[in-house]
Amino acid sequence: MPALSAPTIRRRNGEISAALQASALPHLLKQIYANRGIGHPDELVLALDRLLPPHALRGINDAAELLADAIEGEGRVLIVGDFDADGATSCAMAVSVLRQMGLLEVGYLVPNRFEFGYGLTPEIVELAAAQAPDLIVTVDNGISSVEGVAAARQLGISVLITDHHLPGSVLPEADVIVNPNQPGCTFASKSLAGVGVMFYVLSALRATLRQRNWFAERGIEPPNLGDALDLVALGTVADVVPLDRNNRILVAAGLARIRSGRARPGIEALFEVAGRDHRAATASDLGFIVGPRLNAAGRLDDMSIGIECLLAESTVSARERAQTLHQLNRERRDIEQSMQQDALLQLESLDLANEALPFAMTLYDPTWHQGVIGILASRIREHTHRPTVVFAQAGDGWLKGSGRSIPGIHLRDMLDLVATRHPGLLSKFGGHAMAAGLTLPEERLDEFQGALNNAIATTLNHQPPQRIQDSDGALRAEELTLTVAEQVNGAGPWGQQFSEPLFDGDFAVKQHRIVGEKHLKLSLEIDDHEVEAIAFNIDVALWLEKPLQRLGALYRLGINDYRGERSPQLVIDSFWAI
Repeated sequence: MPALSAPTIRRRNGEISAALQASALPHLLKQIYANRGIGHPDELVLALDRLLPPHALRGINDAAELLADAIEGEGRVLIVGDFDADGATSCAMAVSVLRQMGLLEVGYLVPNRFEFGYGLTPEIVELAAAQAPDLIVTVDNGISSVEGVAAARQLGISVLITDHHLPGSVLPEADVIVNPNQPGCTFASKSLAGVGVMFYVLSALRATLRQRNWFAERGIEPPNLGDALDLVALGTVADVVPLDRNNRILVAAGLARIRSGRARPGIEALFEVAGRDHRAATASDLGFIVGPRLNAAGRLDDMSIGIECLLAESTVSARERAQTLHQLNRERRDIEQSMQQDALLQLESLDLANEALPFAMTLYDPTWHQGVIGILASRIREHTHRPTVVFAQAGDGWLKGSGRSIPGIHLRDMLDLVATRHPGLLSKFGGHAMAAGLTLPEERLDEFQGALNNAIATTLNHQPPQRIQDSDGALRAEELTLTVAEQVNGAGPWGQQFSEPLFDGDFAVKQHRIVGEKHLKLSLEIDDHEVEAIAFNIDVALWLEKPLQRLGALYRLGINDYRGERSPQLVIDSFWAI
């Protein structure tokens, strides 16, 4: 959408190191990398042999021994996952690789978010106990499941927790915990997604089974864990964890598999139903195309649909499940659009350009869908540039909230502060810096709104957060070429905290038209050079009422591949009148 005025643009200007300057990289890429803290070309080498070694992960050797004992002893293992893409990929990888390693009885259980909520709760343990597991392995959850782990141990069920979320003040008394964010863990990358943690655990398990001669004695071919990297890439990007070097290595390797046609049928089918060519897959495709379709199952129905899609061994069965996920995603979009309209009506009484806005936005409507409130929180956060928590009914007088934050505000820490200052206000909470979830009594919603607002206001010294847009600078007309676009697009993978390059510039509008009912296709001119551009999901009525002859824009330098003809295209993030 066009902004009322130009945003505050902060141009990145990282110092290019001597080592980077001496490299053969194009100057633009040198500057882009310097802007992201890269000081040496070696940091750009994303070969798998540069991955951090597993042994620094606290508990990983004990986890490998526990799983190896279960395999050798023909134990029954149950994977308990989460209902998002990270949980689904973690679960599918654990089940498929453990089967390849010779585990005879391995199943999975994913809590229905509408009935049981998040994590290994006592209720989930009761449900799991019906399958009589010897060992429960959590993936992408469990670090806050103190009561659930206690319930499992009381039933004589061993528990291995693999998670990446931030722990609370009390850790569950599991047999083993593997989490890079647990106290005492020296693993250098604290940004592993849940699927990344499980990938490391399976790597250690394979090494342990080799030491025990398990594979050789039984004539089992040790699994190639490279085959699981498509899942690792998908879960990592979809969970929006920071792409530090270790995660970029994992994502780059997974993308290479997908592009080369070596992805599992389920992932290729998800690209297919979205009308995308997996051979040109990018990290952005995983985050905005494949991930949402997988997440739609957990948001509206049952994530087992997504897991079965990822576990499908034939193209036919994968396509059938992918089509179901595609339809669920359409339903999710319709629900989201309706909820967003309701939310914007609630915001109409607020002056969004006024610094008198609350420091935290808290919205609730009894009709809102519990599975979509996280997406709505993201949309309102973008609209207001405020940390936002959106609530939905959870039944029996309880509300469930999903929050999204802005840079500089650690949302889980804010919830921890609220819980400390207001004992009993939050039934449970957890999450990350940028995203968190919570449960509270409906009658205490107003109390929570005030408490969160005060906590964030104090953190910001009562100075309203400013909407600042980072830019890698202005591109010259002669740089708006296919060659430069290919260099920039191939220089990733881009993602959270290693953001895709964003540029700014002023342009004359030569032609414009609406495509797909809500997207704006433009022909722009700069220094007598014309370039195509597109802005998605604009306010069509506002544009048609007063189209701009000149505009300023923040944009990505993309590639338009129309009927096999490739050309540079500016993908506009935001624009304004000049």
